[in-house]
Amino acid sequence: MRVVVTGGAGYIGAHVVRLLASRGDDVVIVDDLVTGVADRVAGAPIVELDLVSDRAADALSVALRGADAVIHFAARKQVAESVARPAWYYRQNVGSLAVVLEAMESAGVRRLVFSSSAAVYGATEGSRIRETEPTVPVNPYGDTKLVGERMVAASVAAWGLTAVSLRYFNVAGAGWDELGDSAVLNLVPMVFERIDRGEPPIIFGDDYDTPDGTCIRDYIHVLDLAEAHVATLDAMAQGAPRHDVFNVGTGRGYSVREMVEAIREHAGSTVPAEVRPRRAGDPAVVVADPSAIRDTVGWVARRGLDDIVTSAWSAHRFLSR
Repeated sequence: MRVVVTGGAGYIGAHVVRLLASRGDDVVIVDDLVTGVADRVAGAPIVELDLVSDRAADALSVALRGADAVIHFAARKQVAESVARPAWYYRQNVGSLAVVLEAMESAGVRRLVFSSSAAVYGATEGSRIRETEPTVPVNPYGDTKLVGERMVAASVAAWGLTAVSLRYFNVAGAGWDELGDSAVLNLVPMVFERIDRGEPPIIFGDDYDTPDGTCIRDYIHVLDLAEAHVATLDAMAQGAPRHDVFNVGTGRGYSVREMVEAIREHAGSTVPAEVRPRRAGDPAVVVADPSAIRDTVGWVARRGLDDIVTSAWSAHRFLSR
């Protein structure tokens, strides 16, 4: 199978590229290398391309020749940045997807896996969030993902695309040390950074209605997530054009304190966490119901909290050498 992976030099994308290549698929990466790292995917062909640049659709159409499918990761993902620069975020995330869909139609490529986000649920909270829950994003980043899902659905109806939108929950860990998350944007690398500086990890709020007072989240190992992409891609090979939407999570929640304490233990840190006031808009519990992807695709997460923290710490030490 020939698969074009946009954003394939990023943290999640590189894991998917490695899995596809390991089973013999022909993989082409399209990445602007702004946040992606070429060394993560050494040996794989990279088309360096900004998907919102002039004539990006034409260039991508060339890269798509002979392709069987596209996995679209390329996007910006910082919530605070999306609030500060909303128009730019819509251009980056919605505009790049529009280019991908236009190029796919032109090149006759009919299979797409779209990287969406649990951010589409907005303030929805609970221990078993299903895909049928209301989607009311509370920031521009989440809205760009929801608009993207709607664009994908419209393309299915218009020209026979078969597509899956995967709504990720909290991604962490590393499948291989060299593919660890080096961007300090998520909880685990943020805690590592503070431990490295001898500073206390920060917990925002310990007065929630949860067993230990801190927020509960569904943390999924990045390798489980990568395997979900590959399984979904394979499942799309048969059947009529359609658009499926799946949560990708474990169905089990861990508190922020549990996660922080596990990281401190692996890192050998003796500096206790510092509790600060709640951040506005943080719901108490956000945990996926992943039964739809299990029942339709046959994928289930296989790794837990210890796997996530152990692999993340190993990758952090490797990348910090």
